[in-house]
Amino acid sequence: MEEEGGGLCFPQTKKRIPLCIFFKNASFGANRQVFKMDELGFEIAQIAFPAALALTADPIASLVDTAFIGQIGPVELAAVGVSIALFNQVSRIAIFPLVSVTTSFVAEEDAVAEESSKPQEIESLESGSNDNGEAKKLITQSVLEESGLKSRTNSLSIESLKPQRRHIPSASSALVIGAILGLLQAVFLISLAKPLLNYMGVKPDSPMLPPAIKYLMLRSLGAPAVLLSLAMQGVFRGFKDTKTPLYATVAGDATNIILDPIFMFVFRLGVSGAAIAHVISQYLISAILFWRLIQLVDLLPPSVKDLQFGRFLKNGFLLLMRVVAVTFCVTLAASMAARLGPTPMAAFQVCLQVWLATSLLADGLAVAGQLGFVLGVILSVMLGFGLKFAAKLFTKDISVLHLISIGIPFVAFTQPINALAFVFDGVNFGASDFAYSAFSMVMVAAVSILCLLLLSSHHGFIGIWIALTIYMSLRAFAGFWRIGTGTGPWSFLRS
Repeated sequence: MEEEGGGLCFPQTKKRIPLCIFFKNASFGANRQVFKMDELGFEIAQIAFPAALALTADPIASLVDTAFIGQIGPVELAAVGVSIALFNQVSRIAIFPLVSVTTSFVAEEDAVAEESSKPQEIESLESGSNDNGEAKKLITQSVLEESGLKSRTNSLSIESLKPQRRHIPSASSALVIGAILGLLQAVFLISLAKPLLNYMGVKPDSPMLPPAIKYLMLRSLGAPAVLLSLAMQGVFRGFKDTKTPLYATVAGDATNIILDPIFMFVFRLGVSGAAIAHVISQYLISAILFWRLIQLVDLLPPSVKDLQFGRFLKNGFLLLMRVVAVTFCVTLAASMAARLGPTPMAAFQVCLQVWLATSLLADGLAVAGQLGFVLGVILSVMLGFGLKFAAKLFTKDISVLHLISIGIPFVAFTQPINALAFVFDGVNFGASDFAYSAFSMVMVAAVSILCLLLLSSHHGFIGIWIALTIYMSLRAFAGFWRIGTGTGPWSFLRS
């Protein structure tokens, strides 16, 4: 075998082995590519880094929530953990398809609008026609600025020079759909809180039930804000603007962190105070994003047809099927932990929140497979050594701390696996391989659910984390297999 362009190929056939694409340009020498910050890499970083921070801001805020609630007691910590798992399961069924489809549609419509306006602008500037007053104003303004006469004339209207709001029907569609889904989610969770929690393993005689119902019902009041804010984040990402969602998310989460101890301990509201603080923060995020969005986009479409409900539903089905499979595994794991009692559930909640926060950090920052693995290894080392000491920030209960110490190796060990799973997910999504992503995830979920049921019943808390490790390993392997074998949209790797 010989080397060609950083990849491997057979000298007789000159056909590359698709599997070797993962090792292409991965060297750290003079010709390194993975960590090279060229023009393209810098552009990706400008978009990816704020998106990664926004993505991890909410899990970090949830970690702080968990730390505050843990000071009340293990029962309350366990109850809130079950409620959050249930709330997230229902939310993410709508969130991921809505945000992903919105981003895609907005980017498409914005690009079409921009391209269609270019020929008209060029033609009007080249012809010098008197029919285009806007072009004349722009030229006149340039001349006046150069000659220093700008301040002496009132012939140009400042308002006419401001950028016009964009007409993006998908933005209006996303907001309407988000508001409807948010209201339906709130009604669903509030009206069925008790039976849903019973289904999650919180039995009627469990001490977790009263605080769990209280937290879930109050938290559900923020569902419309959650769906609306994430729909608007999808719009901004379609504009390649990841900074605005970052600023809004940081402002909201900072408010949540500030209000938590005030409502929980000063006003003595306990878990209700934590839920109220979270709801306020979500409505603040939505308000900030909406205020900025109405400055950029005309949110009043001329007709109902422009709302494109059918297009959203058609394109979101595969994503919906996939996200149900993804979230159900984690929700089932929380349910299995809840059935073990308040102490295992409290420990599981701490480990899970750390697991999610660090995994999402790797997800947001990993722009290449090799880089994703390196980030995962770094996070693995940090958690392996640091989480044992950090666990005391979440609870003082000795039994809970003991179970957390059992979960730490799994939380740390799975970080490189999680990072690679997210990288492969993103790469396959970028290739529009939605069908494979959906059906492979359903197969992975089916196997993982069987593992969860069997291992949790025989090995309890440890069994749950073994099953989650299997789940993420299968998820990474599914993405790896598609690219590594050169099938589907990756068939060009064989040539």
